[in-house]
Amino acid sequence: MTAQYDVIIVGAGPAGLAAGLSLVRARRRTLLIDSNRPRNAATLHSHGFITRDGVSPLELRRIGREEFESYPAAEFHSGLVRSVTPIEVSPGELPSHEGATGGWTSVDLSDGSPRFRVTTRGLRGAPNLDVTARTVVIATGLIETLPALPSIRAWYGTNLHSCIDCDGYEKADAALALVGESNDLAERAVLISQWTTNLIVFTNGIGTVSDAEEARLLLRGIRVDRRRIVDIVGERGAMTGIELEDGEIVPREGGFVRPQWTPAIEYLAPLVAELQADAEGLIQVDEHGRTSIPGLYAAGDSTPPGPEQLMVAAGSGAHAAAMLNRDLLGPI
Repeated sequence: MTAQYDVIIVGAGPAGLAAGLSLVRARRRTLLIDSNRPRNAATLHSHGFITRDGVSPLELRRIGREEFESYPAAEFHSGLVRSVTPIEVSPGELPSHEGATGGWTSVDLSDGSPRFRVTTRGLRGAPNLDVTARTVVIATGLIETLPALPSIRAWYGTNLHSCIDCDGYEKADAALALVGESNDLAERAVLISQWTTNLIVFTNGIGTVSDAEEARLLLRGIRVDRRRIVDIVGERGAMTGIELEDGEIVPREGGFVRPQWTPAIEYLAPLVAELQADAEGLIQVDEHGRTSIPGLYAAGDSTPPGPEQLMVAAGSGAHAAAMLNRDLLGPI
């Protein structure tokens, strides 16, 4: 453990990149670790990110990494984080602060002591690392699980999308499907309805839409189909419909899928018992990105409310970085 950093950021998506850029500009020695396995890798275009509307998600990450690495305090490591474990220190206690998770005791981070040990498995020829840091930022986002349909991955990112705000405009006026197995389908259908008057909600026999919700959706011209889905079908590279258990194929040109999301934080196993999380397992943070563990911060999709637009995730990363930088300076 020869290297010590002010900050280690886990994840180089919008939240991690924005946090990293802010911190290296504050001259904090910052290590950014990423495995280059983003959940939006299948998406061809990202939308809603100012000055970069329509850019590929991979291109956005490339530009962000180049900007980060242009600063002397920046280091990038291509690797998969194996563990983040605390190092015992005896910091002076500060008054507890109130945040989204309630009150907890904060500590003085200004003494320079490393508080976390981070180990990685290097990827693409990079070495394994065993390093320490005064602070850690969790920005690894979410793992998504799509409904178990044979061909759904073939259409995901082109004809089917998960982010309504990101891709609704491109689906305007088309015959759309909303496929999901959760209990929030009615709310998502209402959002989609601002772009099309031809929408059907497919619950695959699992998703929950109450009778009252179905009646209100019908007033908006939205139908609910509760039959089991066999597959998503298409031809010549274009989705054409939803095949149902009775053999009917309902014509659809594209639409949205509601995945199940879980935080990608398996490497935090030694700390999970101490982390405050919500019912979905998302990491609870205060209004400045602090978790319930002093020195550990989180930003982006792994925090409530979960998946969000790239611009919002980047903003949360920059906000957490600003507070982290101030915390490292200690009390007045």
